Amino acid sequence: MTHSSHQQEMRDAARHVGRRRFLTATGTAAALAFSVNLPAAGTASAAELDGRRIGEDPFTLGVASGDPQPDSVLLWTRLAPRPYETGSGLPQSRVEVSWELAHDERFSRIVQRGSATAHPEFNHSVHVEVKGLEADHVFYYRFRTGTWISPAGRTRTAPAPDARNSALRLAAVSCQAYHDGYFTAYKHLAREDVDVVFHLGDYLYEYAVNATGGARNYTDRKLPAHFNRETVTLEDYRLRYGLYKSDPDLRAAHAAHPFVVTWDDHETENNYAGDIPENGVPPEEFLLRRAAAYRAYWENQPLRTPQQPTGPDMKLYRRLQFGRLAQFDILDTRQYRSDQAYGDGWHKPGPESEDPSRTLTGATQERWLLDGWHASRATWNVVPQQVTFAQRRDVPTDAYLLSMDAWDGYPASRDRILKGAGAAGIDNLMVLTGDVHVGYGFDLKKDFDDPSSRTVGTEIVATSITSGKDGTDKPAGWNNQMRANPHMKFFNGRRGYAVITLGLKQARADYRTVPAVTTPGAPVTTAGSFVTEVGNQGLTPA
Repeated sequence: MTHSSHQQEMRDAARHVGRRRFLTATGTAAALAFSVNLPAAGTASAAELDGRRIGEDPFTLGVASGDPQPDSVLLWTRLAPRPYETGSGLPQSRVEVSWELAHDERFSRIVQRGSATAHPEFNHSVHVEVKGLEADHVFYYRFRTGTWISPAGRTRTAPAPDARNSALRLAAVSCQAYHDGYFTAYKHLAREDVDVVFHLGDYLYEYAVNATGGARNYTDRKLPAHFNRETVTLEDYRLRYGLYKSDPDLRAAHAAHPFVVTWDDHETENNYAGDIPENGVPPEEFLLRRAAAYRAYWENQPLRTPQQPTGPDMKLYRRLQFGRLAQFDILDTRQYRSDQAYGDGWHKPGPESEDPSRTLTGATQERWLLDGWHASRATWNVVPQQVTFAQRRDVPTDAYLLSMDAWDGYPASRDRILKGAGAAGIDNLMVLTGDVHVGYGFDLKKDFDDPSSRTVGTEIVATSITSGKDGTDKPAGWNNQMRANPHMKFFNGRRGYAVITLGLKQARADYRTVPAVTTPGAPVTTAGSFVTEVGNQGLTPA
């Protein structure tokens, strides 16, 4: 199907429902169902396919777990014998899938087992919430249908809410454009000793991927032509997840660690803001695209039932506790934001960007965050989110510009967050960020325009897994940005991830990088390590 026929399909669906009704969640859900011939509700009436009749391995996309809680884990898989084909090689039938959770890798000590239904209208994805588990324990899990058994995954529960745990080791990742290189960083991350991985957005990209996989430059395969177009429809997004999740290094990382995911823009469309698209299509057409993207995101991520979308709406912000040591407030800075000031890009700040009514989180999410801080008893309050939080001037002169897509384009919103943290008595604030395809380390200042003002927290920006291709240790602008921002303590432009260890006396951040992603098999090294002390925030070299 051509791009123009895709657009026509979207327009027809929106027109079928009607503009006024469309601009509601139920209207968009109806249009989404119309556009892809999906049932609006469950598929109890769908025929059942006996798993023994599936002739090819249905677990090609591996397994995953996510959002660990003290007494439960969320397990995920999706049946896809042919992930590069529409329908993934399965008929529109439901399939029963059994699962097992065990104490050991050999599954000789089973903790629980059960079954779930893979429904066709959810692209045969399975989300299993296993409850009644012991806190702070490692478990192994797998799925089965017919004679097929999935790879085994490893997960763990969070510590009990009142546990006085003394250490937590996590990884932060973001931005994995398939067409920009190999997911080598994930191969290394799968071998790291971490308790949980936070994915900070841009899990996939909507851009076309050519037959040779872009910068991967395949010589041993050809990707289907339908990947070589921008994702617009639900089927486009589903197929794109099939492409990404077929990568062995990504599958290995998911199998090794529980993930906590949040999106940025490319899971839907570059730099969209709320219901405002990057390009000037009618709002009903964009919201249909957003509904398709959100649905495919939920289908393909280890997310719990409260995150299941309704039409173009999906509540992704949520809170996780890891004992008394850490509280994580995961944000969504895309779905509720005001439009970028001055038409987006880098601009001099002014009345439009500094309008106090502007928001990056929306009022409801902002109040939820601040209320959660007031109730927090955690040593560390960590905010996994998408775009650069600290001020980031491009040059060390009065002619500096700021990114209108980041918190710099919403300074009143940022001020409310920082003042709210202060009012709640949050002493050890850490922001985790993705988006910019470089590793940064920032001190968060009470007043960014006054370098001598109090440091109120730190920000760890995880570089991309692949986006931006190989990168370099000192990107263009390195000198200017380091001089322009005294609170910037680290800047590196290689690919990789960050590993953060939270403790009772300090936190440590290790920036792990690979020298290349356009060729496979690169080694991993540590490009920089920093610590920040409990009660005395600010990054210092480790």
